[in-house]
Amino acid sequence: MADPNTAAAALDSVALARRCAESMYQRDTATRELGMTLKTVSPGCAVLCMPVRDDMIQGHGSCHGGFIFALADSAFAFACNTYNEATVASGCSIEYVSPGLPGDVLTAEARELTRKGRTGVYDVRVTGADGQLVALFRGKSYRVRGPVIHDEESQA
Repeated sequence: MADPNTAAAALDSVALARRCAESMYQRDTATRELGMTLKTVSPGCAVLCMPVRDDMIQGHGSCHGGFIFALADSAFAFACNTYNEATVASGCSIEYVSPGLPGDVLTAEARELTRKGRTGVYDVRVTGADGQLVALFRGKSYRVRGPVIHDEESQA
């Protein structure tokens, strides 16, 4: 039989992750202006989607890698800030596998690999609407001081 305290803690951690994501999303002008939407979030995980607009197309007719990187980086940011501990990137890398196509919707799925002390490592898979892998991103996080949810938000 499942421990009710463990189940309640899991629900509380998902609720906290969602509140952190909602708080960050409201302050994250770049993510919103690029048309990214937050699909799901849970502790250490986040899924964001972004349509490939005409103004994101580079000279070879596919999505500019900087926009793909921005999507992956945003998913990473949302995933590593799900514990209400302000966290920033200390480093990241990306491998482009296939092009993002005009009119496509890209999905970035970030997952925590490890989180210990002030640091963490997260992998992000970016795929096209057809499920084809577009890019692989790895981000290293560093916890700074302060919460994600500000006092005025926590009282709402």
